[in-house]
Amino acid sequence: MTVPSTTLGLADNHGRVATDLRVSLTDRCNLRCTYCMPEEGLDWLAKPELLTDDEVVRLVSVAVTRLGVDEIRFTGGEPMLRRGLVGIVARTTQLHPRPEVSLTTNGIGLARQAEALKEAGLDRVNVSLDTIRPDTFQQLARRDRLKDVLNGLEAAHNAGLAPVKVNAVLMRGVNDHQAPELLQFCLDHGYELRFIEQMPLDAQHGWSRDTMITADEILEHLGERFDLEPVDAATRGSAPAESFTVQGGPATVGIIASVTRPFCGDCDRVRLTADGQVRDCLFARTESDLRTALRAGADDEDLAERWRKAMRGKLPGHGIADPSFLQPARPMSAIGG
Repeated sequence: MTVPSTTLGLADNHGRVATDLRVSLTDRCNLRCTYCMPEEGLDWLAKPELLTDDEVVRLVSVAVTRLGVDEIRFTGGEPMLRRGLVGIVARTTQLHPRPEVSLTTNGIGLARQAEALKEAGLDRVNVSLDTIRPDTFQQLARRDRLKDVLNGLEAAHNAGLAPVKVNAVLMRGVNDHQAPELLQFCLDHGYELRFIEQMPLDAQHGWSRDTMITADEILEHLGERFDLEPVDAATRGSAPAESFTVQGGPATVGIIASVTRPFCGDCDRVRLTADGQVRDCLFARTESDLRTALRAGADDEDLAERWRKAMRGKLPGHGIADPSFLQPARPMSAIGG
């Protein structure tokens, strides 16, 4: 199916329309998770390369008011490191039509800002948490910050940033056997847990399909303690997670199987990096520059048309299973989740 180039939305040439925008606010992070970056960190973007707060809001406004985007997710790196975060959220939630606004974070600093983010209009949060064991957390994140993350989760829940979602990555021989206890923790606290297959987005380019914990293995681990039933696939829509009811419900657990069960055909996402580049796919090896045009004085319709053009060439799938697949040059921390 070919979509006419005159479409007003962010349509590609395979019949998909992007309505979910992931906006990275920084490539910096205060953890050093082994599956993401080396212990010494990375060469961070220089401040002049980053979009300013006004530039972020301008491009988000173009996406919402001219391109049909109705969901904004602020990401990083670690977006809580962005000083202007609360103000950016507040200005985004004042747009018309008002988009749904969420935040993906490692939870550090969330205890301090949860109330302010709620007052700014933030709807909900996704918090990355791979384990509830302090020793395993330090092994994976290379930082002793588990208590800060748990406090952040509690603060988000108390502030009403619901549903509070927890994202977890399982690593073979490290925390894969801890999947049931992590699910029990989330059930006990009213959080929604989603396991994510490890993806080839690490800065070290050390990812291997052979060592990745698959969706089937995750289900096998969870099945050791819980009875799980698949939720009707017809209700999934473009959501990346396959959902399963736990012990008859109503609680659910999700699995995002980007590698073994790709959902590219239903993808409705587009990404904007912290330095103003459009990425039509998480695994794209090309980007489209909006920052240069923005700073050169382009008006909103010019920016919108550049964005439309960037999306038309989106590939039908990420191609991880193809022998010719090449990992993106940018790691996850520089792309935004």
